[in-house]
Order: sequence, then C-alpha cells, then structure tokens
Amino acid sequence: MPWWFFKHGGGSEAEPTEGEPAPGEGRLLSSLPGERGHAAEFSQPSLQSLPKDLREIDRLDLQHYALRVVLQANYLAPVGLPRRILDTGCGTGQWAYDLCQEFPQATVVGLDIEPIKQTTNLPSNFRFVRANLLDGLPFADDSFDFVHQRLLALSLPVTCWPVLVKDLARVTAPGGWVELIEGSAEVAPAGPATQEVFSLIGQYLLARGLDGQGNVARSLVRYLEEAGLSAIQQRTVAVPVGEWGGPIGHLIALDFRETFLALSERVAQRFQLPTEALVALLQSMRRECNDLHTCYSFIVAYGQKR
Repeated sequence: MPWWFFKHGGGSEAEPTEGEPAPGEGRLLSSLPGERGHAAEFSQPSLQSLPKDLREIDRLDLQHYALRVVLQANYLAPVGLPRRILDTGCGTGQWAYDLCQEFPQATVVGLDIEPIKQTTNLPSNFRFVRANLLDGLPFADDSFDFVHQRLLALSLPVTCWPVLVKDLARVTAPGGWVELIEGSAEVAPAGPATQEVFSLIGQYLLARGLDGQGNVARSLVRYLEEAGLSAIQQRTVAVPVGEWGGPIGHLIALDFRETFLALSERVAQRFQLPTEALVALLQSMRRECNDLHTCYSFIVAYGQKR
C-alpha cells in the first residue's frame, strides 16, 4: 500500500496568456463552453488527505527528482515530438516545467484541484488549469499528444479509475500516448513495525474509499486496455528504502517519513492512539528498512491511441 507517494499541489496559479481563458475557467482547449468528460459522474469534493504547506511542497519536489533518477527520465512512453502535453494532478508543477524545457515547441498544460507552487521563472509554454478530475477533464476530444498522470491512487476514489482513464484517452489525439505511474503493494522484506504501519494506513485509506491495497497499480494495464488503447507496455521499477540504498534510498525514506508525519494526527484520531506512539513506530520502521534492506516498487504503464 503505497501511502507515501501522494499528490497534493500548492502555490499560486499561472497567469493566462492572451487569447486563452483564465485558468479557473477550465476550458483551455475546449471548443464548447462547459464541456465535460465522462468522469463527471464521480463529481464530489477532493479526497486528498495531506495538508498543503511549504513542507509538503518541498516533499513533492523531492519525490519528483527521486523518480526522475530512478526512471532515468521524466517518462517512458515513446512520445516523439508532441505539440500539446497534459499533466493531470500536476501537484507543484515541477514535472510539467521539466517537459516545457524538453519540448520548447510544445504547450504543456498542468491540471490540479489546487494552485501550483509560486515561481518567478514560469516557462512561457506552460499553462495551468484549476479543475477537479472527478468533474471530468475540461478539454475537447483529441486535444493532447501526450497525457501523463502519476501517484493519484490515494487522492481519487477506487471506483472512479476505469472511467477516469477512459477520459484521459478521450482527450488524447490519435497516435498520442497516455502514461500512468502508481505505487505497487510490493515492499519487502517487511519487519513487524513496517507491517503494523501498513495495516494502520491501509485501514485508514479503505475507510475513506481510497486504495489501501495497491489495487490501482495492479490494474493500470487493464484500465488502458478498457480505454481502447494499444501498444500497451508495463514496467515495474524497484527502489531501495533507507540509507542502505544510497542517495535514492535516503530520499525515498525521507518521503515516507514526511508523508507519515503529515497523516499521523488523523490516523491517531481514527484508531484512538497517541500520536507519539505512531512517531515511534515510524522510527522503528526506518531501522527495519535499513537492517533488512527493504525495497519498494512502483509501476509504469503506457498505451497509444489509434
């Protein structure tokens, strides 16, 4: 249950460019006012759990850099030279900023329910749209050459995923690619403290209708198939957890800790436990990961629209 990989945006909105609607209008590429995708039936308030603050923004940027090192790239799909790129649930916007540099000829759109982080060097080819994925994507069919989404399994209801991925495919242009990245349920070996942490977090997530068992990650290929995509590929990437794994292991362990600390008060209230006991449990988990050389894995899956 990959509760530590969790998206939550922060910062301020980008300014609209001349001739385009303001980000809040949510119709950057839509030809029809109020146009919505098929995921609209799941419209409801956001279920994101982590508080928005500077510490969380720093954690998400750290997470982005760690994943980029692990994958040795920002993405794995063979996207070619896209003209329009969409990052749904863009968080701080850092992935989208990197794609702006890699593809200066492209317009890169970041979508999130919350504003992106403040920056004085916003790429000129970046656009931000503030919208709720559960309302359906506010874009016309066939709008993007590359649609990217990662680490949202714990901020969206499990039941919405098949329809959501179909909506991602809807806004993808023929020949374009959809790429999804989610954490798997594979963490091994796991000591008793690690197992207890997983149990508590899993129960907490399940009670909120979220994925506490890694079901979304295991279903990525099926979602893409049901969305009608072809040339589907999947890759599982293992990463070390803890200082034993060098710089990457240290970053992943830090990501675990920061996420747990952000959730600890709510989990403690849920199970009527002292917050100090959860913090001590996390410290034991860190020692176990180092002693046992624990590894974690996440899954990348992508497919092409014909």
